[in-house]
Amino acid sequence: MTRDEIRRQELSDFLRNRRGRIAPADVGLPATNRRRTPGLRREEVAQLAGVSATWYTWLEQKRPIGVSSGVLENLARVLRLDPAERMQLFQLALRQPVLDSPSRNEMVSPLIRRLLDQTDPIPAFVLGRRWDVLAWNRAALAFFFDFEQVPANERNTLWLAFTNSALRSLLVDWPARAKDTLARFRADYGRHAGEEHFVKLVERLKSVSPEFAQWWPRHDILPMTEGRNAYDHPKAGRMVVEHTTFAVSDNPELRLVVFLATAASNSIAKMKKIVAAFRKGTSSRSSGTPVRQIRKPPGSEKQDRRGGE
Repeated sequence: MTRDEIRRQELSDFLRNRRGRIAPADVGLPATNRRRTPGLRREEVAQLAGVSATWYTWLEQKRPIGVSSGVLENLARVLRLDPAERMQLFQLALRQPVLDSPSRNEMVSPLIRRLLDQTDPIPAFVLGRRWDVLAWNRAALAFFFDFEQVPANERNTLWLAFTNSALRSLLVDWPARAKDTLARFRADYGRHAGEEHFVKLVERLKSVSPEFAQWWPRHDILPMTEGRNAYDHPKAGRMVVEHTTFAVSDNPELRLVVFLATAASNSIAKMKKIVAAFRKGTSSRSSGTPVRQIRKPPGSEKQDRRGGE
């Protein structure tokens, strides 16, 4: 399929999924026992949104038809979409927000690399548009695992969340955390639906992770927000760590993710000990380690990457 065909498929699947989640009684329609599938019928969505049943059917059938912002607003209201879901609808239907230029090379600037070096003992790393890990600091290596030991084509946070046993054991309540990660990635995927390297990542994950293959069709979406999560660290036990994400101003598709230990479970002291022990174990290595070339996971564009310690 072409990129536009994939985008229309995503839109169709999203609309049908959300339509199936709305009970007739939720929108003031009488409930009947003659419904073969859960949720609203196409003609009911069309009526409530003020459009013809034929037009809405064509939209779900992936036909290349025009759609206005006003109609999308009505559909978002009828389908009771939250802000993140509404954004997904607009991205899939109108390609909004539209990127003002083709995606740029994902190069981590010297300034960001110096920032990473100086945030010790706070774990931090930089993600690319597809959630590839582009650069990291010493604390991230100590707290999570040594990214340098992960094959370059697997340094992707979505891939790691579903395939890396070390990360799975680190995350308390892995199923909930993995679903959360997938839903946040899905919000970004809508902006890049149909791009080859995104599609290949998703297809590869479907083939290797039963959980991913089961959850992906649900179209769950969450915005990128601050958070607080528990971890079971192999060297420190239970820890509670907060995280937040910052966009890189020179390239907003790059994100700096920072993890801050909390006072809960003595996590601040534990984090300092973890990083200090890692630093001691690697003290023989020069702080000026040469920059490595990092490839994207399979299916990605071939671009130069910089991994920092």
